[in-house]
Amino acid sequence: MPPQDEHRQPLLHSSDPEEEAAYDAAEKVHIVCAGDDPAASGTPSSGGAPPFSWRKLWLFTGPGFLMSIAFLDPGNLEGDLQAGAIAGYSLLWLLMWATAMGLLVQLLSARLGVATGRHLAELCRDEYPTWARMVLWVMAELALIGADIQEVIGSAIAIKILSNGVLPLWSGVVITAADCFIFLLLENYGVRKLEAFFAFLIATMAMSFAWMFADAKPSGTELLLGMLIPKLSSRTIKQAVGVVGCIIMPHNVFLHSALVQSREIDHNQKGRVQEALRYYSIESTAALVISFIINLFVTTVFAKGFYGTPVATSIGLVNAGQYLQEKYGGGFFPILYIWGIGLLAAGQSSTITGTYAGQFIMGGFLNLRLKKWMRALITRSCAIVPTMIVALVFDTEETLDVLNEWLNVLQSIQIPFALIPLLYLVSREQIMGSFKIGPVLKIVSWLVAALVIVINGYLLLDFFSNEVTSIMFGTVVSGFTAAYVAFILYLVSRGLTFSSWRNVVRSKKVTATES
Repeated sequence: MPPQDEHRQPLLHSSDPEEEAAYDAAEKVHIVCAGDDPAASGTPSSGGAPPFSWRKLWLFTGPGFLMSIAFLDPGNLEGDLQAGAIAGYSLLWLLMWATAMGLLVQLLSARLGVATGRHLAELCRDEYPTWARMVLWVMAELALIGADIQEVIGSAIAIKILSNGVLPLWSGVVITAADCFIFLLLENYGVRKLEAFFAFLIATMAMSFAWMFADAKPSGTELLLGMLIPKLSSRTIKQAVGVVGCIIMPHNVFLHSALVQSREIDHNQKGRVQEALRYYSIESTAALVISFIINLFVTTVFAKGFYGTPVATSIGLVNAGQYLQEKYGGGFFPILYIWGIGLLAAGQSSTITGTYAGQFIMGGFLNLRLKKWMRALITRSCAIVPTMIVALVFDTEETLDVLNEWLNVLQSIQIPFALIPLLYLVSREQIMGSFKIGPVLKIVSWLVAALVIVINGYLLLDFFSNEVTSIMFGTVVSGFTAAYVAFILYLVSRGLTFSSWRNVVRSKKVTATES
């Protein structure tokens, strides 16, 4: 590939009408406000961003809150309650820093989508050879299906709680499956209506878990100490790994790079791109601060009620409501139902965003131009069919816990296949133009990615060391592990090879100039 001009602008929207796009032009939110001076927008060479506007911040607000739902899905809530019950307040500092790491990854994802006008799956389709992008697509789909099963099961558990057990788990799955049609209905009314619906669900979670927090009355002093003083022991290491491991959701990295394209941005004006990045950074940060507070509520409620008790290690998503009811009683409105409402909002919102992510992943990797209802139906079927089987077969507390462990492993395996391509692409000047990340941010991002991958590697090692009990199973796991590590090394080496090649080209240009 020939070297490009150092001031090359980011890759623009494809002019090919046959290429899949995240949003059609008619679906995008128009950003330019009354009183905007086009001359102040900046040009590719001058780069001045327009002044800050609260109205524009409001117009850009939305994608970050949809992204934040992955930080509040039933899998994360289960990690929160188990961390609180087993480790008390001692892992709150880790929850805070894990959320900060998640924010960094999501800001890079948004940066990629805004600067290029394309999302991660589309760019992977162009940047990797066919065999590699097909592996990446399969891995992304598997991660999405694993997350979706957890989310649908979480919704089904909530429906079972709110119906006093009248509706079994499988019927809750069927009800939750219908959410894709709610999604399609809302999408027909425009992006802003869809975002408003998710804002309502997030507000429902916030109010439900804040109510629980007020009922439980956790210690404010211990809460602050838990956030400010790092503590870690061998007894809580598994919960600590779980807190970090469930923050980075592979499908969410793909999702955010597509969501930011719902706003109409003139990519020919550098100032407009800078403006969009500024507003998206603000709203994404605000969204994840809110998600952190909600996770904090859940963790502290279970820390106050169950830390140090005999039942601490046996609490999971299935029985959490019953334990809460036994501990805190009925009150004006039974805490069991408050928990059920919050869990239902978490499950419903995350399953709908999962459907959204599935459309972008499938459309981006395969360049499929299907009607939205068809893509949503295909995406939803991929998750609902295995989830229905799960609901019928794993309809007991013990089997659901075992299933959840396997699903966590499935998603942990996929994390490198979203993070490494993202970091590779945002570092490339040929893709990002002047918006590529600088050396300091690049080092920090790779360190965060390495930390997350190592932590999830520990989870996998711990899990399989307990599960591998036969030579045949061990041989199969070893074979898959070898292929898995080889593909990760390929993805890393591709980025390093590109960086080395780029440095050589620049050195030659400098030498030629000096001579």
